[in-house]
Amino acid sequence: NALPQDITCLAADRMLIFASYDNILHAFARNKEVVHTYKGHKARIHLLLPFGDHVISVDVDNVLMVWNIQSEEEYLQVDFDKSTFAVSAIMHPSTYLNKILLGSEQGTLQLWNIRSNKLLYSFPGWQFAVTTLEQAPAVDVVAVGLVSGHIIVHNIKFDETLMKFQQDWGPITAISFRTDGHPVMAAGSPIGHIALWDLEERKLMCQMQEAHSTAIAGMSFVPGEPLLITNGADNALRVWIFDGPGGTGRVLRSRMGHSAPPTKIRYHGQNGEQILSAGQDGTLQSFSTVHEKFNKSLGRGSINKKKSKKKGLKLDTMALPPITVFASEVAHQSDWDSIVACHQGYITCTTWNYQKTSMGAHKLRPEEFSKHKPIDIYATAVDITSCGNFAVIGLSTGRVDVYNMQSGIHRGCYGKERAHEGAIRGLAVDGLNQLIITAGSEGLIKFWKFKSKDLVYSTERPSSPSGILLHRDSGILGIAFDDFSISVLDIETRKIVRTFSGHRGQINDMTFSPDGRWLITSSMDCTIKTWDLPSGCLIDCFLVDSAAVSLTMSPTGDFLASTHVDDLGIYLWSNRSLYSLVSLRPLPADYEPSMVARPSTCPVQDVDVAGDEETCDEMIEYVSPEQLGEQLVTLSSLPESRWKNLLSLDVIKKKNKPREPPKVPKSAPFFIPTVPGLIPHYIAPEEENDTQSKVVNLGVLAQKTDFCIHLEEALSTDEYTVPLNLLKSLGPSNIEIELRGLAPEGGGSMEVMLSFLRMIGMMLNKKYNFELAQAYLALFLKLHLKILSSEPNLLEEISRLSTQLEETWINLRTLFNQSLCVLTYMKSALL
Repeated sequence: NALPQDITCLAADRMLIFASYDNILHAFARNKEVVHTYKGHKARIHLLLPFGDHVISVDVDNVLMVWNIQSEEEYLQVDFDKSTFAVSAIMHPSTYLNKILLGSEQGTLQLWNIRSNKLLYSFPGWQFAVTTLEQAPAVDVVAVGLVSGHIIVHNIKFDETLMKFQQDWGPITAISFRTDGHPVMAAGSPIGHIALWDLEERKLMCQMQEAHSTAIAGMSFVPGEPLLITNGADNALRVWIFDGPGGTGRVLRSRMGHSAPPTKIRYHGQNGEQILSAGQDGTLQSFSTVHEKFNKSLGRGSINKKKSKKKGLKLDTMALPPITVFASEVAHQSDWDSIVACHQGYITCTTWNYQKTSMGAHKLRPEEFSKHKPIDIYATAVDITSCGNFAVIGLSTGRVDVYNMQSGIHRGCYGKERAHEGAIRGLAVDGLNQLIITAGSEGLIKFWKFKSKDLVYSTERPSSPSGILLHRDSGILGIAFDDFSISVLDIETRKIVRTFSGHRGQINDMTFSPDGRWLITSSMDCTIKTWDLPSGCLIDCFLVDSAAVSLTMSPTGDFLASTHVDDLGIYLWSNRSLYSLVSLRPLPADYEPSMVARPSTCPVQDVDVAGDEETCDEMIEYVSPEQLGEQLVTLSSLPESRWKNLLSLDVIKKKNKPREPPKVPKSAPFFIPTVPGLIPHYIAPEEENDTQSKVVNLGVLAQKTDFCIHLEEALSTDEYTVPLNLLKSLGPSNIEIELRGLAPEGGGSMEVMLSFLRMIGMMLNKKYNFELAQAYLALFLKLHLKILSSEPNLLEEISRLSTQLEETWINLRTLFNQSLCVLTYMKSALL
C-alpha cells in the first residue's frame, strides 16, 4: 500500500520491509500493509540497516537511532558532530557481534558496539569521502567505495589494505561480490557503467558500459548464482546473467518504464491490453494492462542505427528528438511497420515495427529535403489508414503528404502546393479511405477525397483548432480549439452537431468511448471532463493534482489511461458504469469538481462515491408497477409453465403415467423405515387390522376451497383481486382442480361460475394479466361447456365476454400487424 510521500530509503530483513519518507520510518509485512511506525527523527532519514531484532536509521542531521522492531521503542541514540564525522555509509561486518561499521564524508571509519554504546576503533581512512561499504565473502574483509572512484579492499581486524582499485567514471555508487565460486567484484558508477574486477589477479576483468542510462543506484549478486540485479534512476530494473566468454554479463530479464515523463499514449489493437507510450526520453514503449511481463520497449529513435550502436548512448549524436505524435494500426502489423511517429522539431517521420519491437525500415520525408535538413520545417500531425497501407503526414508549412507503409514511397500530396496556409494541427482518415480531414492553424477544416486528392468541402471556424480526433466507427470528429472550446462535427452531414465549453486551460488531449457516446477531454486546468454526446451534457468532471498530458480509452471501454505533467507513470481509471449503477445526470453549470487522488495500489476512498450513492439508491429502489398505463395491454410476469399448458394437461398426465406401479419390498432387512421429512423419525410397527371402512366420506369432499369462498364474496363486493392472486399462486394441476370444483357436481354452484366469468371480464376490462385471462377462460370453457350452454344466466355473461374479447384482440392485432409491416420494410427496403 502506498505511503503518503515519496519513499527515500528502503531496506529489508527476512520478515519485514523497512521504508522511510522524510523523517518517518515504516515497516511493512507481507509486502503490503504497514505494521510498525517509528517516529523520533527530526530530519530526513538517508541510511537504513536492519540488525537482528533492531533496525538502525541515520538522518541527514547526523543522528543515529537504534529501534526495537517489535515494541517500536528507541533503544539507543547517538549524535555525531557533522564537522568531524558526517555518517555517509553503514554496514554490519559479518560475525562481529553487536557491531556496526560507519563510514564518513571526512573519509574516516568507526567501529561501534551498539549494545554497550562504545566506539571500539577509528580507522584513519583515505582522505576521501566514503560512499559505500560492502562485506566481502571473506570474514574481516570489507570493500570501501570512495568519492574519488577508488575501491579499497580492507581487513578491519588488522587495519590493513589488501588491494586497491580505481575506476575513471567518478564516485563508486554501489559494490557487490560474486559468491558462486568466481572471485569477482562489481562496482557501479554515476554514468551507468559497471566495472568487474578479478580479485585473484587484482585487475579489471571487463566493463559493462551503458548498463543503465543514468547512475547505478544499487546492485546485488544473487547468493551462489551468476546473477546480478541492478537498478538506476532511468526507471529500470535489470537482471544480468554471467554465462558468456570474457566474464561479461547479458540481460536476462528487465522491467523498465520511461526515464522521463511520457508525452503521448494510445491503446494499440482491439483487445484493450496494450498501451503504446512515447516519452521525453526519446523511447517508444508498450505497456500491458494485464501483466508487466508483457511490457516491451521499442527503443530510441535514431538517424542511423548502426552508427548509434558503435558510439553508445552518451556520445550518440544520431539520437532523434522525443516523439510528439504517433499513430498505430494492427492491420498488416505482421507484414510491415505498423506505427508512424513525428519527432519534436524534426521533418522526418519514423516508422516502427511492433512485432519486431524495434524502429522500422523507413524514414518518411518529402523528396526535396532528402539532401538537406531544414531547421524551421517539421512534421506536426500523422495518421494511418485503417487498412494499414498508407501513412498521412502533415507539416508545419501546411503541406500534407501520403506515403505507402510497406515501401515508404511518396504517393502524392493534397492541394497544389500545400493543403493549408497555416501549420497542420490535425489529420484524420475515415474508416473506408474515402475522406481525409485536415485542420490548419489559420482556422480552416478541409475535407479531401482520399484517392483523387480533390477538395470536397471547407469550413472556417472562429478560432483556430489545436487538435482533432476522429471516431472512425460513427464518423464523429472532435475538434479542440485554442479558445478552450470543443466542437463535435458529423463528417456525413459536415455540420457541427455539438459545442462544449467549460475548460479554462489549453486542451491537451481527447478520447472517445468505444461506442462513440462519450468524449473525454483533459486540459491544463487539471480537470478531466466526460461529455455525453447524445444529450450534449457534461456528465462527469474531476480534478487531479497534476494536469493530464495525454488520455486514451480502452477499445473495450473498461479503462481510461492518463499520463500527467512531470510524472513517469501511466494511470488507469476503471469505468464505474460497467460494474455498478451510475446515474448519468447532467452536472449543474456551477458544479465545482472535487480533487481525486491518482490511482495507486493503496485503497483510497474515492471522493465522488459518497455523492453518487444517493442517486444509485434511488435507481435500485425503483420498482416497476404492475401496469404502466390503463390503456396498455399488460401481460403477467408469471413463467410460461404456469399457464401455457393448461389446455393440454390431460395429455401431459397420460404421457407421464408410469407403466406399472412401483413395487414395495415386503421386508427390508438392512434398515428400519423412517418417516420422510427434515428430521427423520422411525415408523412405528403397524398392527394388521382390515376393519377400516371403504365408504368415502362425502363430507370431506363437500368442503369448499378458499378460491370458491373468495369468489362467492366477490359476487357481492365486486372485488376480484384476492381470488385472482390466489389463482396466480397455484400450479397448473391445482388450477385445473380448482376450476373443476366450480361446477355443481364438484361442490360448486352456478353463482360461483358466474363470479368466475365476471373475474375474467374484470381482467379484460383492466387489460392486465392478459395471457392468464385467455388461458383460464379456455380451460373453464373446456371443462364446463355443457353446463354453460344449458344455463341462460351464464350464456348471457359469456356472450358479453365474447364481444369484449374480440374488441381487445382486434385492437391488439392491428398494432402487431403495423409493427411487423414496418419491421419487414426496414429489413428489405434499400434506404
